[in-house]
Amino acid sequence: MSDVLTHRHAGALSSQQFARPGFKAWGVSLIALGLVAGGVVAGPQLLASPAAPAAPLAPPSVTVSEPVQRDVAGRLEFLGQFSAVQSVELRAQVGGTLTQIGFKDGDVVHQGDLLFEIDPTPYQIKLSEAVAQVESARARLDLAGRELFRANSLKQTGAGSVQSADQKLAEQQSAQAALDDAMAAVRDAKFDLDHTRITAPFTGRIGTHMVSVGNLISGSRAGTSPTTLLATIVSTDSVYLNFDMSEADYMAFLRNRQTQAGPLADKVQISLADEKNFTHEGTLDFIDNTLDRSSGTIHARATVPDTDGLLTPGGFARVRFNVAPPATALLVPDASVLPDQSSHIVLTVGPNNVVTPKLVQLGDLRDGLRVIRAGLAPSDRVIVNGIPTVRPGTIATPHNENIRVVSNQD
Repeated sequence: MSDVLTHRHAGALSSQQFARPGFKAWGVSLIALGLVAGGVVAGPQLLASPAAPAAPLAPPSVTVSEPVQRDVAGRLEFLGQFSAVQSVELRAQVGGTLTQIGFKDGDVVHQGDLLFEIDPTPYQIKLSEAVAQVESARARLDLAGRELFRANSLKQTGAGSVQSADQKLAEQQSAQAALDDAMAAVRDAKFDLDHTRITAPFTGRIGTHMVSVGNLISGSRAGTSPTTLLATIVSTDSVYLNFDMSEADYMAFLRNRQTQAGPLADKVQISLADEKNFTHEGTLDFIDNTLDRSSGTIHARATVPDTDGLLTPGGFARVRFNVAPPATALLVPDASVLPDQSSHIVLTVGPNNVVTPKLVQLGDLRDGLRVIRAGLAPSDRVIVNGIPTVRPGTIATPHNENIRVVSNQD
């Protein structure tokens, strides 16, 4: 009973306290604060206007042009390397001490010019000995001839025997053989003496000397023993340009050449490593008789006159030559051609301005443009500018523009 009264008393006190002016004002403040906080949180969501729909993107703008039509001759182009038409390593055929060098490194030497000299003294002595042997053999031959004459005379008169005459004949023949041997020794000694002077075998540019004066030189006539390399000479009037053709290019070369009455591809054009244009000319004068099975290529060679001294053996150059008469072809900017794995494509704008890729076969560059062998029609609108902004199957906004042809560009 007391607990119930206590609870009621407490409840009455709470009601009375809440009914006081201070409690009433505090409660109203809490309610207002909650409404304000709720308005701050819910206000933006309630007051925000619905989102406007996004505007559609305009089709990308591209520049298109029809391919350029020109008459171009069919030709092939390769990378080649120069080599000397004549090249020799100067080595001594006799040994001895080097006593003289008759050139400056890098000079152009002419045929017959003295380049090296080896001490000739031992070979002069050998030649003198051989000459003396010749004189001795000639004297013995003269004596054998006189004795043979007397033996024949005695044999005819009966005072001499046939055996004696035959013996004197054999002695005369032996003396003749000894004279021939002595004369051969003279030629041998003179050969050695002559080759103590090493001269230029042809006109060309000589490299650096490998041996200085005072060194002992090893020589060999037949090269069967080690010899000393003295210097190298290469010819300068013309050079070879060696290159390899693939089997497909070689077949194109053969088939097109068979249709021509004359040697169409005899003349070739050369472009050096620092040149953009083909400023030199040469003659295609050799094609090998077998294909290399390991590389699938065949070796070819052109001879190029070195009129300005710019062609150096070992250097690289581009070579090209015509293999077919001029025919109409389509050309587009090289930047318009895109690689697609092992093939190439060109992007065009077809009906309804849809970007359409076309698989093409490429030719070489002509006047800064790429020759298209197959895959394009003259009426196709090729994208020449704005390629990164489009992809196949999308819509584009084309703008027509003529392809600019840069003349004198290869």
